[in-house]
Amino acid sequence: MAIMDITNDKNKFEFKEGEFIFKILQENGIKIEVPCGGVGTCGKCKVRVVSGEITQLSSEELEHLSKDEIDGGIRLSCLTKALGNVKIELLNLDENHKILTDGYMPNLKINPPITKKIINLSECGVNKNNYEEIVNSELNAGKIQDIETLKALQKSFKTGNLTSIFLNGELIGIEPEINEKIYGVAVDIGTTTVVASLIDVLAGIEIASETMINPQKEYGSDVLSRIDFANKNENGLELLHNAIIDGINRLIFDLASNNKIAVENIYEVSIAANTTMMHFLLNIDAESIGKSPYLPVFLSGKSIPSKDIGINVSPFGRIYCLPGVSGYIGADIVAGVIVSELLKTEKNILFIDIGTNGEIIFSKAGILSSCSCAAGPALEGMNISYGMRAADGAIEGIKFAENGVELKVIGNKDPVGICGSGILDSISEIVRTGLVGKTGRLINSNGSDNEYKNLIIEKNSKKFVQISKNPEILVSQKDIRQVQLAKAAIVSGFLALLDENNLTMGEIDEVIIAGQFGKHLTVESLVGSGIIPEKLGKKVKYIGNSSKTGALMCLLSKESREEMESVSRDIKYFELSTKENYEKLFVDSLNF
Repeated sequence: MAIMDITNDKNKFEFKEGEFIFKILQENGIKIEVPCGGVGTCGKCKVRVVSGEITQLSSEELEHLSKDEIDGGIRLSCLTKALGNVKIELLNLDENHKILTDGYMPNLKINPPITKKIINLSECGVNKNNYEEIVNSELNAGKIQDIETLKALQKSFKTGNLTSIFLNGELIGIEPEINEKIYGVAVDIGTTTVVASLIDVLAGIEIASETMINPQKEYGSDVLSRIDFANKNENGLELLHNAIIDGINRLIFDLASNNKIAVENIYEVSIAANTTMMHFLLNIDAESIGKSPYLPVFLSGKSIPSKDIGINVSPFGRIYCLPGVSGYIGADIVAGVIVSELLKTEKNILFIDIGTNGEIIFSKAGILSSCSCAAGPALEGMNISYGMRAADGAIEGIKFAENGVELKVIGNKDPVGICGSGILDSISEIVRTGLVGKTGRLINSNGSDNEYKNLIIEKNSKKFVQISKNPEILVSQKDIRQVQLAKAAIVSGFLALLDENNLTMGEIDEVIIAGQFGKHLTVESLVGSGIIPEKLGKKVKYIGNSSKTGALMCLLSKESREEMESVSRDIKYFELSTKENYEKLFVDSLNF
């Protein structure tokens, strides 16, 4: 056995020689982001090897690491094996991530599923055989089946007061004191981020929000890489499940402590997520979603005791999982449909949630159809040479001007990389200034009269667009191609839906952009990169994090919950791969 010493984390542990560094870290509970799931394609799991015996640089690492990084001891942890005692330094420990929490909220009548009734037991008759019968005569609740509720019932007759808790009219718990408070937590589990909001259910108001990067990220950046991780590792599903449960518990604890409320007064957690994330949440294998015919184990909404999956709220707490439509149109999109009121419109509205997956809903005067396209992680800054998440130091806005490149950097710090909105901005500018042709290939700057040609440089016989000189940040031909593929996936998706509905582009009345990532994109970069055709640019409307808003609505309104269940069954889903001539449509959509 050998020893790994993490110099900037004060951690040491034993490992078996010959293991990959990222595996050693994961097995010892050290968080390290591996968006590709550890197959060596993303180049993001960098560590600095301070000393020790390790394997030689591989050709794959040479593609992802600069000479300066190699000289500084930087290695990819998923491609580097530790052959003996080793000292390493973790990178990017203190990122301050920028995560969207707000969103449009339609008018809502407050009628929460969770309610309470308080009883003064001294005023109750005693001509019954047992406490349960006495309380049942007041509550008409039927038999009590839960042991914790029976214990609370016994204590209530000592205190003389009883607070009964109901879910949709059914008794779910008893508290042996007067307690009128009812709080809930609305959660959006995205592939990349998790947002949780604390809700005062009686007042119908949102008190505060907390956010985090999805802790499952270290096992893969998208749903397919996480499904693959779960399949290839004996305890993979358990790791993914525990990661998200621990993450939600941390958010709930922070919400409660920061706002001085008792966790025991949180009675329901309403969760919206894509279908794969929902399976992992409930510790259910998602393998069938990852292969044809992409069938999930379940799609209907679920209301389950919180203790069954380890979420720490009231002992009588419930978890409500919003319903989904298909393996790739999940509860997060159903939430967006309700928030956008797509059922109630007479217009032709295109709804797009832009992220690792591009989910698209088309409302033809309230008749709903959907499709999902694998946009990939490029639009969120992954699989990009200098890509990173939206954290301090990330370039989020780019403009090519006469006096050089103007940058907008998160946290007003020196740039260290490009996040999703920045990469889309850069592509938009590269297209606008003619540095690429229609097919996306960078021009030959020699002999060109393009006034921005000086931004194109060559390194190792490859062309790059120089976004920043110091530090050097470049956009490669491969990066442009990655964005083209993501753009083509989204464009071909909504063109296919238009065709299925026998409509043309000119008949679209409105384009709604939803999601964590979509909110950070300007209309100019969406149009400039080709994700939204120019003729639709003036019809774009942003609604923010509609997934979380939908989860919030389910806490406050029985009617919203019923509407979610109903609409999830009515949305027609189209599998793009089965559409005739879809490949040609996709290829045509690649061009700028």
